[in-house]
Amino acid sequence: MGHVTEKDEAQFHALIERLDGPSVIAYWTEGEASSEYSENTRQYDWHSHARGQLYCVESGLVHVRTAQGSWLLPPHRAGWMPAGVEHTVTLSGAMSGWGVFVTPLECGCLPAAPCVIGVTELMRALVRRASSWVWERELDESQERITRVLLEEICRARHEPLHLPMPTDRRALRIAVALLENPNDNRGLDEWAVWAGLSPRSLSRLFRSETALSFAQWRQLARLSRGLERLADGEPVSSVADALGYASVSAFVAMFRRSFGQPPARYFAAQAGQ
Repeated sequence: MGHVTEKDEAQFHALIERLDGPSVIAYWTEGEASSEYSENTRQYDWHSHARGQLYCVESGLVHVRTAQGSWLLPPHRAGWMPAGVEHTVTLSGAMSGWGVFVTPLECGCLPAAPCVIGVTELMRALVRRASSWVWERELDESQERITRVLLEEICRARHEPLHLPMPTDRRALRIAVALLENPNDNRGLDEWAVWAGLSPRSLSRLFRSETALSFAQWRQLARLSRGLERLADGEPVSSVADALGYASVSAFVAMFRRSFGQPPARYFAAQAGQ
């Protein structure tokens, strides 16, 4: 019942905005052409939910924006959106993924602000199980136990340094989008400023004021986000380093180690072992 199709979309959206049903409502999509989660749908305007939402993409890319900023969510990471927080969502690529909607009453230990968290195999398996439950039906004792374990797993999940705040100024945003589309473009701040019709000082100030990062820090985080996406899809480290514009594999590995405390191979081995 948790597989969202065109036929039951309306029922699903009505249920997740109610607080009198099951404490947790889970879904699992495989990117069906008929689903709103497929690549046919790209943009969701500003909205909020009565329940908190945990969402994870298995394929595709999600760009989330709130009043506090915006970021990219690559595959195999989960985003958390608290109840009542206004946000917009843009989907890129053929989408498949899963998630849960949680009543505010059960969100006590969950993050108070939007964030990106690591996904464990246990978390994924529990959501898979919960997605088979009938949405309208109150949870039985066994389902309640599974729900408690799932919520505890979410509460204990590691927060990922994958927030990629996007500038809102149209000129700075144009540069940010260009860098995301072509992360191997090694032009410096001065050259990008000329390209967008800004002075270097203005561009530097915009990135710091709108993303809380310097231009160089933002570009490194953007490359890291794209690199994680490619590595998660099984692409060799050497080709990822080249695609991201690094002069050598060792330079990319050094950046990755500074960010995560270990090289890519060990990092993903640890993820698989969780």
